[in-house]
Amino acid sequence: MADDPARHALRVAPNPRGPFVSHASPKPLMSKRAERLSGRVTVPGDKSISHRSLMLGAISTGETRITGLLEGEDVINTARAVAALGCPVRKEGDTWIVLGRGVGGLSQPAGDLDFGNSGTGVRLMMGIIAGHDMRVRLVGDASLSRRPMGRILDPLTRMGVEVEGGARQLPLVLRGTSSLVPIEYRLPVASAQIKSAVLLAGLHALGRTTVIEPEATRDHTERMLRYFGGTVDVEETKDGRRITVTGVPELAGRTVAVPTDPSSAAFLAGAALIVPGSDITIAGVLVNETRIGFYTTLQEMGADVTFANPRDQGGEPVADIRVKASRLNGVRVPAARAPSMIDEYPVLACIAAYAQGDTRMEGLAELKVKESDRLAATATGLAVNGVKAAVDGDTLIVTGTGKVAGGGIVATHLDHRIAMAFLTLGLGAANPVTVDDTAMIATSFPQFRPLMEGLGAHFAEP
Repeated sequence: MADDPARHALRVAPNPRGPFVSHASPKPLMSKRAERLSGRVTVPGDKSISHRSLMLGAISTGETRITGLLEGEDVINTARAVAALGCPVRKEGDTWIVLGRGVGGLSQPAGDLDFGNSGTGVRLMMGIIAGHDMRVRLVGDASLSRRPMGRILDPLTRMGVEVEGGARQLPLVLRGTSSLVPIEYRLPVASAQIKSAVLLAGLHALGRTTVIEPEATRDHTERMLRYFGGTVDVEETKDGRRITVTGVPELAGRTVAVPTDPSSAAFLAGAALIVPGSDITIAGVLVNETRIGFYTTLQEMGADVTFANPRDQGGEPVADIRVKASRLNGVRVPAARAPSMIDEYPVLACIAAYAQGDTRMEGLAELKVKESDRLAATATGLAVNGVKAAVDGDTLIVTGTGKVAGGGIVATHLDHRIAMAFLTLGLGAANPVTVDDTAMIATSFPQFRPLMEGLGAHFAEP
């Protein structure tokens, strides 16, 4: 009998937490004023590209070898899901190896697919499951189970997917089909997750599937599909970008070097800006134009942020980012920039507290349906630390005075980016800033605390 490589695959352990438990117990942490941050550091791999490399590896033929994969809980849950769908996943040294099953080649999982806290993981995987004749129950933790799934399910049901009981939130049961219908779909909101789910489903439909996006969103799915051998056509029109995939391609496993995450790097950059005398370099950061709105905004505020050693890595542009402490001024951040920095608004708001004057951040409706209502959580967290902040519809206005009193306790609402943003705020504040929980930081940036402390940050358990 031929040797089956799946027999030698390292099993990705199932999620021990259960579908509705975020973590065992809260882990509060206090952030104290730092004297100076300095050094060169590498943050973990980009989360968006990590998710996609696992998924596209699974529906390609042959091996996909991934280095730099973000080993946070969100991405590990995607790896578990890929393994549960019959695709062997193992780790050798620093390399993750996915033995792909080809487009349409995944198999019925034995149990639920638990995505923990990962909206990206579950939403993109819906697009892949859509093209398989299988019934799959999708679950997540308490935070993910509150997040909307209907806007992903709407186009998928048009393509032929069934959702048992018409559920619009997790847990839900998805029934895919091997006879998906290609569609043309205009995004109702700027969302790379909706776009990607439809494009991934379109890989399994005979014909051409088109997504029209009025505003450009991160394009990692398009880039990576081409890298794996898919046919992706992009056309700029007066109505927006038209992205079209051709169904049932022969994708081939590739070697993927995941660049470091600009969203994770944002916390280090923000800390360097607000702590006097700081000078840090963050190496090998993804600088795809759909992801650098945060750094563009910092430069408009007067920040000393420079890009060096630009290069290409696996089809994506990367560079080293150097950040020095700077005097900042408030600015208007237009709504059109939101898709390129949607995850960075909480930390930008904390940085804006140290600027002079108002920083007006517009078009933030999407923040209300993230891991928490980040718009409300950010405004409240600033207020309890003596910073004037106001929410006006989908706009957040932060009035900076160049200094922050601190001393408050911030409710994180199980949101990793709220926790990290306010720990960053505390590094320049007159009094310590405490967040009520940090356990969920492991979902995206498990090395946050040691990397920050290595640069000179001060944290303590209250």
